Parts: sequence; C-alpha cells; structure tokens
Amino acid sequence: MAEALLGDPDQYSCSICLDLLKDPVTIPCGHSYCRSCINECWNTKDRKGTYKCPQCRQDYNSKPSLNKNTILAEIMEKLRNTKLQVSDAQSLAGPRDIACDFCTGEVFKAVKSCLECRASYCEVHVHPHFNIPALKKHKLVKATVISICPKHDKLLEVYCRTDQNCVCMHCLMDDHKGHDTVPSTIERNEKQMKLTDTQTKVKQTIQAKEKELQKMKMDIASHSDSAMDAVKNSKKVFTEFVKLIEDKCNEVIEKIKAQEKADLDQGAKLQKMMEGEITELKKREGVLETLLQTDNNIHFLQNYECVASSSGSDEFPSLSFQPCCSFEDISKLVCELTGRMETTCIREITKTGNKVSDLSINRPPCDIEVGDSVRVKSSVVIPTHKWGSVSNISIGVVKKIQGKFLTVDFPEQKNWTGVVSEMERVTSVGSDLLTNNSSVDIKVGDRVRVKPSITTPKHNWGRNVTHKSVGVVKDIKGDGSLVVDFPGHANWKGILSEMERVTNDDEINGSSSLDSNIKIGDKVRVKPSVVTPTHKWGAVTHKSIGVVKKIQGESLTVDFPEQKNWTGMVSEMEIVASAGSDIKCDRSLIVDFPEHANWNEIYSEMELVTKDDEFGSSSLESNIKIGDKVCVKPSVVTPTHKWGAVTHKSIGVIKKIQGESLIIDFPEHKNWTGVVSEMELVTGTGTGLSTKDILVDIKVGDRVRVKPSITTPKHNWGEHVTHKSVGVVKDIKFEDVIVEFPNHKGWKGILSEMELINDSEADISGSS
Repeated sequence: MAEALLGDPDQYSCSICLDLLKDPVTIPCGHSYCRSCINECWNTKDRKGTYKCPQCRQDYNSKPSLNKNTILAEIMEKLRNTKLQVSDAQSLAGPRDIACDFCTGEVFKAVKSCLECRASYCEVHVHPHFNIPALKKHKLVKATVISICPKHDKLLEVYCRTDQNCVCMHCLMDDHKGHDTVPSTIERNEKQMKLTDTQTKVKQTIQAKEKELQKMKMDIASHSDSAMDAVKNSKKVFTEFVKLIEDKCNEVIEKIKAQEKADLDQGAKLQKMMEGEITELKKREGVLETLLQTDNNIHFLQNYECVASSSGSDEFPSLSFQPCCSFEDISKLVCELTGRMETTCIREITKTGNKVSDLSINRPPCDIEVGDSVRVKSSVVIPTHKWGSVSNISIGVVKKIQGKFLTVDFPEQKNWTGVVSEMERVTSVGSDLLTNNSSVDIKVGDRVRVKPSITTPKHNWGRNVTHKSVGVVKDIKGDGSLVVDFPGHANWKGILSEMERVTNDDEINGSSSLDSNIKIGDKVRVKPSVVTPTHKWGAVTHKSIGVVKKIQGESLTVDFPEQKNWTGMVSEMEIVASAGSDIKCDRSLIVDFPEHANWNEIYSEMELVTKDDEFGSSSLESNIKIGDKVCVKPSVVTPTHKWGAVTHKSIGVIKKIQGESLIIDFPEHKNWTGVVSEMELVTGTGTGLSTKDILVDIKVGDRVRVKPSITTPKHNWGEHVTHKSVGVVKDIKFEDVIVEFPNHKGWKGILSEMELINDSEADISGSS
C-alpha cells in the first residue's frame, strides 16, 4: 500500500547504506544522502584532500555544507508511517490461517476470498477488487478455503438433496441429472433455521443447568451449615454432662462429621459433574456459533451434519444434591437428653449416636452409580414398580438415583423406575447378559449385519455402512453394545439388539435386506415376507405394483394405482421384473368391450377369461351358494359396500343371495353386504379357513411357533414366549389360535403368524 501511494521506494533510498533516507541532506550536485552516511564517507582517511559525490563523482575542494532536505524528510516520515500502519493491520499467515495467494517473501493472512478468481487476498492485494471496475463485479467473501468440484474443476454452488452433498453446475448435467437440487444459499437458509433452533435449545439447556448448579451450591452450603449447627448444639449440651457423657458426646460428633464428609464428597462430585456438563454445552455453543457466523455456504453445508445433532437437556441427566440425612433431628434428640436420669442418659446417648447412621436414607449399594449398566435380579419375581416392558434379561443404563429408587433407560422402556435393592450391575457379557433374545448367539468373531427392520441404528450408520454391509464382531461390552469391523468402517459401534448373524448361505444367496438394484423408475411391490410395512399399508396390498418416484437413503416414494406418493422402505420392496399371472409390467391397457370400445384400465384390476369361463356360469351364477364360507378376493382394494369391520382375512358364511348382492355373517360383522363378483369360496380343509395368509394345515394338537418374520405378534409376546418357543395348539377359533407353551399356558395368537414344527425341528429347538 505504501508503494502504491509513493511509487518506487528505491528512489528514496540512500545510495551508500541502501536503506530509506534518514535525516536526508542534499549536496550542491543535487544528490541526497543520509547525513550520517555522507559525513562518514567524507571523513575517511583515503579521500586524498578532495570531497567527491559518491554517485556522480564531482569534486569539491572544500567540504560542502550539508543542508537538510525538508521535502524529502516529510516524504520519508510519511513513508515510514504508512509502512507501520500496513504492518500493524496485517499479520503473517499461520499454519491454520488462509494465506494470501499473491504475497511473495513474507506471506500475510488473507482477509477476503474471491469466488470468481478462486483466490484469497491480504489487505494490500485485495485493493484492486475495490478500485478496478472489472474486478468490482466479483463476489468477495470472508477469507475461506474455496471448494472446487474434483471432477469438473468448477466452483461448488449447488446442493443436491437426493445425494445430500454439494455439486457444481456441470454435475447437474452429469451424475446428478434429474436429482432434487437447489442453490446452496437456499439450502443454507433452511438448515440455518434448524441449526438456530438447535443453538436455542443448547442455550436453554445451559441456562437450566446453571440454575440447577446454583440451587445445588445453595443446598450444599445449607447442608454444611446444618451440620455445623448440629455440631455446636451437640457440644453445648454434652459439655453439661461432665465426664459421664463426654465420651458419648465425642462419638456423636465424630459420626456427624463423618456423615457430613460423605455428603459433601457426594455434593462435590455432583457439582464437578454439573460444571463439566456446562463446559461441554458451552463448547458445543461455540462450535454452533462459529458455523452460524461463517459466510461460506459450502463450508457451512459440509459441516452441518456433524454439528446439527440434537443437544437438548435429554443428553444430560438432571442432577440434584440429595443429602443422605438431615441434621436437625440430631439436635432435637440431643436437647431431650438434659432432663433424663443418669442411667437413662447413658442409654439415650448411645441411641443418639446410633441415630446419626440410622437417619441416612437407604443409600444405593456402593457398586451402583449413575451410568452403570444394570438389570433386575433373577431372584426378583415381580419388581416393586412392576415389569412394564422390562424383563429379567433386559439391560439398561442408570440415569438417576434418588435414595433407594433409581431411574433406568432400557431399550424396551425409557425412564423405568426401580428399587436399588432389586437391581444388579452387569459387568460382563455372557449368555444371560445380552439385551435381546434374538442376539444371544452373537459372539466375538461372528459375521454380522444390521437387521432389515432397523431404519437408523442407535449410533448412526457411520461411513459406508448400510444394511448390506457384513462385518466381523471385534468386541462385546457389558452394556449390550458391540464393536464391528466393516470393510469400509473399522471399529463401528452398534448394539446387539440391532444386529443379526450372517451365515454363508445368506451371502451366497445374496439375502441382503437392501435391494441395491432398485432405482427411480423401477416397478416394485411389497415383499411377501413383510407382514406390515414400516409406514403402514394405506390403500396398498401385497399385489399392488407401483413405480419408484424418489429414493432418499433407506426410504423411497412409490406411485401405486391405489395410492400416490406412498412411502416405504427399500429393504421391504422387491422389483417386479417380468409379467406373470398376477404381475403386469405395463400399468394400463386398452380393451374393446361390446358395450364400450377403447376402454382404458389398469392390469391390476383385470383378469384373464378362458373359454371355460365364458361357457361356464357367470359371476352372478357362480358356485357360491347360501351356507358357503367365503372371503373378499385379494384383488379387491375396497369392496363396493365398504369394509366395515371385515378384512381380507375375514371368513364368513353366506346367509342370503339377492342378484349380485349377498348377505354374509362374519365373526367381526353380522349381516355384512357384499357383491358376488368380489367374493371367493374358502375351500381349504382342516380348519376350514382361507388358503392365503392363514395356514390351513394347522390343527388342534399340532406343535407350532411364531414365524421368524413376525416382529411383534398381534396379541403381543406374553411372558417367556419368543421366536424359539414351541407350543401345542389347544384350540382354534376362526383366525385365533390358543397355544400351550411350556412357560405360558393359554397363549393367544393368530394363525397367519404361526408355523408348524416337525419333530426334528422341535428336538433341535428343545436342545437349544
């Protein structure tokens, strides 16, 4: 900047010392030098009696007078002041600073970055962008690392919502063509609102924690004062009993002090824990504030996910100081001793000393603390506060301890309340210490993957981990968590209840829960093995075929003829690859009826008519007659007269037929009205039930178990019933079945959720 103001600085340099002129003087020939430099030059011994100009070599017989050059002196002062200001305003770039791309020699810290030039500038070199008209149009931002597309070498300025990353304009015509994209500024604004909400929650949490800390400090101080008062009162009373009670007095004092120390130690520990939480939250707020203040949209979006996780008060358990005893009672008991007889005093003093210990609320065992993994003791038949969704094998983390009660977060139930004496710590993982029955066979060295039913693992997916990833169990911890080495992510952390073992057959058959072949535009349907989709059926059935409209991670949006914009899970869908008897690849067809030419309809609502169909009885004169057992056809989405309490699985008896209409008595709905063409006979034997989802070969006396595909039975698991439990069918009523399990008599289920067990399977199951 000084050079720009005053031109070439060399013209203001002394030709003797080659530095800027200091106290400049001019000699008769017109050349200027530092006063000290020219004097030193002319005072040397070898000048041979004459005085010469060091530049033009003009001779002077006598030493010329040295007159101060006031103009040069002013210029030198201005030049030095300007250089000083520039040096104060700028600082050299450090290892973590953005360096100026145009500095040579000493590199200064950049203050601005130009998105057009893709360069960063210091205070001096950024000036052309403010002065030159062509550069004034460039967009300057706060100095930052400019992100460039590695494929096209273009500026990243668009956000792809489909792939959730930043792309350049060329990417929109290449890999991201057809994706949901928006300008980075729009996505930044939307996510900034969410991040601002997160910051607000963090601030609120800090305020709440600070209030808790203040209250805790007051409680601790009050408790300490109470202990001190108790000591003083005890001394005052006991000294009146002279030597007879002196020893007993000292015993009580020692117990009070010991109890006080224990309580204050606990308070100090809680206080330190609270201060640590506040420190962590303030660090979190600082990170959020820094990200919110950045001008670089790309930097913001690239760092958004790693700082946007929820940081509410639910991450830190609420803590409060709970002293183990109150000292006011001690003072009262001591005062009551003064009027007692000598023998009574001795007895009462002993009782008082013991009372200090007795007043402590039942403290938790020293081996159970907040954060420990615990379970209900096997000796406890029914906990004081009932089981809820918890069982003896459930393992949870202690969230809070208050006296003899504690609050535990189990995977099956949050904020479960129990009694300390009924709990035990889980210190290692064994066959009986796992958090989920289905995970008891997972051990170190097994090959595992995330279950298809898990949408998002508790500890998130991590890098390159999906439902298809197969890894090796490296470690299993006491709290039910495990460490897995995946090919793309070593030391991935998960929980046992979310994992399943992978056998060689699984890998050979490619039985991955995530069908990687599914893409936008494919025709898909819900897999037959899926009983109820994660996002429910809506108007969709197993036979519905739709077109994939959108895929976001594990979720996808499908347009079905029966329901547009239906949301499902990739792992629950399968591609409809070819036309079959009930699967047509084309969505619509044109039919010429005698009554209507060029009639337009969809495949899923049509059926083939053979010659036999044409020459046989019509739908009005079908084989259906009064007394027959019938159900609604699977192809019927909604019956003409609506469902009422009836479903596809309902089986009823025909009571009356009138033309196309018929009256049916279903167990769920008497006198239900239907249409003949929408019904089909139930011809199965055995139970006489439907031949579809209900197993017609299950009968009373059969040995059965719950199907592996059933996550939770319709009537729940009941006590001690699992996928491995094998029972005997006691009774069958329509769809309901009563099963006698070894540990649960009279268990109620539904036939479609059960499967038969042969003798060999039963033997294997029993031995396991």
